[in-house]
Amino acid sequence: MTAAPPIPADTDAGPAVAAPATGAAPTSRSADARRLWLRSRWYLLSAAFVILVGLLLGSLAGRSSWPPLDPGSPDPEGARALVVLLKGEGVDVRTVADERALATALREPATTVLLPRPDLLSTAQLDRLGAVPRGSAGRLVLLAPQQAALHAFVPGLTVATSADGTPEPTSSISTPPGCRLPEAVRAGTAELGGLGYDARSGDTGCYPRHGHQSLVVHAEDGDRETVVLGTGHPLSNESLDDDGNASLALGLLGSRPHLVWYLPDYSAPSPSVERKQFEDFIPAGWGWAGLQLLVAAVLAALWRGRRLGPVVSERLPIVVRATETTEGRARLYHRAKARGRAADALRRAAAHRIAPVLGVALTAGEPDPAALCAAISDRLGRPAPDVQSLLYGGPPTDDAALLRLTDHLDALERQVRQP
Repeated sequence: MTAAPPIPADTDAGPAVAAPATGAAPTSRSADARRLWLRSRWYLLSAAFVILVGLLLGSLAGRSSWPPLDPGSPDPEGARALVVLLKGEGVDVRTVADERALATALREPATTVLLPRPDLLSTAQLDRLGAVPRGSAGRLVLLAPQQAALHAFVPGLTVATSADGTPEPTSSISTPPGCRLPEAVRAGTAELGGLGYDARSGDTGCYPRHGHQSLVVHAEDGDRETVVLGTGHPLSNESLDDDGNASLALGLLGSRPHLVWYLPDYSAPSPSVERKQFEDFIPAGWGWAGLQLLVAAVLAALWRGRRLGPVVSERLPIVVRATETTEGRARLYHRAKARGRAADALRRAAAHRIAPVLGVALTAGEPDPAALCAAISDRLGRPAPDVQSLLYGGPPTDDAALLRLTDHLDALERQVRQP
């Protein structure tokens, strides 16, 4: 097979640049990564330091897994010391965790039932428990109940409120009993406070604070009693040995041979407590701190950001001549036997060179085929179909046909250019 001659390059072809060596790209990428690390390492280390400090502060400020006044908790807010004292006095102490078990305990005779956080129960639960018939000689102890719990267990007893109608708790300080309740008389001064209550006629009110009672005992038929305590502070481990707190706690919770301690799953959502969102667990002030860090990061980015200047031209490493590019493309066409592609390139280049000579305008970068063929036919006196077949015909079938096409196109161009 005869080798195809070099195919002329397009008129707008420019110099080509040789591809860089294969090993240059990984080296460049590693250098870029190193520069990026050196530039941003201090920002990354600062961000990691801030995150670690935040996690450390969060872990230190977080509360233990024990809820307040848990009978098994040794924490300062727990009540393990009180349970040990009660068991030492022969009191049987057990815990219940659901409404059904709590209702059963309320029916038992000679039993003290302690509700440390009665307001975690829903209104429906409080109404059902308030309607449970209580056992004889039983005692129910409520710690810091709000009005809903009082309405269910001690109707008519009200929480002392401020001028705007909200409960007004007081701090727990040493307070004399101010009543003749045997448990309070034996205990003497105790650390009472918290919520205050307005005792009704017939109720026993003790430890007055600001005109309101911190301890109220409501007696019912059958030696049943309901004790309302404004705070659970005297029962905690850290306060049990202060003043007469231990004596008061033993008197209120150890007067019956059995003590049932209501201890629900505090981690489960309560229907009476609104479920907290993620934002509620973020400490106050962290929002402003985050905003300040964001502003500082933006200012640092503006300070360290690159200023884009004018475009700088670079010297190309290697310049390849247009003839070498044309010969290389011709060899590729010949190896792939792309005769049709080569013929199209030859015809298109010839048409682009002939059209300006005959005054045929280019539309969208290409001459109109009909107008170009008609102009060549008028100039040379050749039939228009022959010119159409030469410039816009089908692909050659072999290399010889491609060579003949090349000769005919050269001859056509020379004839058109002759005066």
